[in-house]
Amino acid sequence: MMKPATIAQIKKELQHKSDQELIDYCLRLSKFKKENKELLSYLLFQSDDEQAYIDAIQEDIDEKLESINTSNYYYVKKSLRRILRDTKKFIRYSSKKETEVELLLHFCYRLSEFKPSVFKNKTLENMYVRQINVIESKIDALHEDLQYDYNLELEQLTKAWKHANHLS
Repeated sequence: MMKPATIAQIKKELQHKSDQELIDYCLRLSKFKKENKELLSYLLFQSDDEQAYIDAIQEDIDEKLESINTSNYYYVKKSLRRILRDTKKFIRYSSKKETEVELLLHFCYRLSEFKPSVFKNKTLENMYVRQINVIESKIDALHEDLQYDYNLELEQLTKAWKHANHLS
């Protein structure tokens, strides 16, 4: 099997290519995997307006949550895992910590309101708690002003979880 070159090797080689060759490489890459095409679309069309990108993903999360089959927890778990996996993929495209925090906060906020309650299922509750912990660690890496604002939102989510545990 062919061993891929390192990022450093690829970068060095790309510096010797013409603009047209680079365009051809990008187009060829976009044909191979949906993720490559999505990343290229983000970089070309959405990276200039991060807030619009965040809003679009939040809307996508909302739509997917509303279409979940809630007849039993098996379907809910499967669907929520898929939504979280897609959300994390979109976060990787951006690679901005603020975007990651905002999207995960939105996901958890919507999860805390979800019916049937995710807090009545241990697996889903653990998913929620894991994301809260991820958000906490990401907030710590942000600028102080942003930390304060995001910590207020995180506190609300933590209260929702503690309140649900107190009721059960």
